Amino acid sequence: MTETDWEDDVRDSSTSPENQGSARTAGSGALAVRYGRTAAGARKSRLFFLVSAAIFAVILVAWVVWAGLDSSGAAFEAKDTGHTVVDAHSVSIDFTLTAPPGTSAACALQAQNQSFAIVGWKVIEIPASTERTRGFTQVVRTTDMAVTGLIYRCWLT
Repeated sequence: MTETDWEDDVRDSSTSPENQGSARTAGSGALAVRYGRTAAGARKSRLFFLVSAAIFAVILVAWVVWAGLDSSGAAFEAKDTGHTVVDAHSVSIDFTLTAPPGTSAACALQAQNQSFAIVGWKVIEIPASTERTRGFTQVVRTTDMAVTGLIYRCWLT
C-alpha cells in the first residue's frame, strides 16, 4: 500500500458517520504510541501516584501519632500573669512556672520602657519543689521608667 492509498483510505473511512469514531481511535492510538501514552505508561503513572499517596499517608499517620496523640503535655512552661510599675526605678513581675517536681530552674526577667528598650534585667534562681505549678512575684530595678515587665526566658538548672 502506498502513501497515497493510505491517505485515501483514511479520508474515505473518516468521512462516513459510522466510521468516524473508529478513525479517531486508530489515529489517537498511533499518536499515543508515538508520544508514549500507552496503557503500560498509564499503569506506571497510576502506580507511581498510588505509591506516593501511600507514602504520604504513612508519614501523616506517623506524625499524628508522634505529635498529636502524645499526652505528656508541656513539661516546662513559664507564663507572665501580670506586672505592676512600683515607681520610676522598679517594676514588679508576676508569673507562674510549671516544671516537673524536684527540678530547679532559673528565669531571666526584663523591664521595658515605652520604646521597648530594656531598662531592667534580673536573673533569678528557683529552687526545686514538690509542686508542679508555682506562682512568683519578683521586683526588678530599672534605670528608667518602665511600662512593662515580663519573662525573657526560663531554663532548667
